[in-house]
Amino acid sequence: MTQQHTPKRIGQGMWMIAWVLLLGLLYLFFEDTISQQYNPNQSLVSDSSNAEVVLQRNRSGHYVAPGKINGTAVTFLLDTGATTISIPEAVAEKIGLTRGFRSEVSTANGNISVYNSTLDSVQLGGIKLYDIRGHINPYMDGETVLLGMSFMKHLEITQKGNTLTLRR
Repeated sequence: MTQQHTPKRIGQGMWMIAWVLLLGLLYLFFEDTISQQYNPNQSLVSDSSNAEVVLQRNRSGHYVAPGKINGTAVTFLLDTGATTISIPEAVAEKIGLTRGFRSEVSTANGNISVYNSTLDSVQLGGIKLYDIRGHINPYMDGETVLLGMSFMKHLEITQKGNTLTLRR
């Protein structure tokens, strides 16, 4: 009796494995698609000979791009409403930043305490600037760094449609 049920159980197991593999492949496909929708500029080249960066807006209307702080890869969200570069505390620790003096800043969610820091270098594509003000924000979640005006004030910014061009 158990020998007749064995092929049926093997068949059910094979179907289960097939479904798990299919779901895994779908997850990988859609994870990449969602990631590309959040950051359509993932393939931005860090060519230091080109002092112009052209970014595409994501589906939410934001400009997200890879970059570097002190040589460490980060993901930037360009924020012209931010006075300085705002770095989540977890990212700051990964970069090796030390907390400077504490100060109060106004955010959309109210006033918070942050720690000032001077960034040795900040790079977005081929644009690399030195000694840029930033702050370590212990209240920010996630891995995305807000690229504020302490970096962008040194650039010419042009927006047309869904494209943002930054020039040194």
